Amino acid sequence: MEKTYSQRTRKQLQNKMLELFIEEMDSLPHDLQQVLADDLVTAFHNRLTVFMKIQSRPQLQVQFSEENLARIRK
Repeated sequence: MEKTYSQRTRKQLQNKMLELFIEEMDSLPHDLQQVLADDLVTAFHNRLTVFMKIQSRPQLQVQFSEENLARIRK
């Protein structure tokens, strides 16, 4: 999962982010919408990479208690 997305895939993901958050981003200029969408794709990719590493290395796996999950959801 360490590889980066192709330009085409990245652009598709950015467009999906723009569609998904259109109401929230509507007040931003178009160029800032693009920057934010790119940041969201980068953050998603980074988080996914970390989770894949955790999953592949049992010594890194974290046991989440109900209490911890409740804090994460806040």
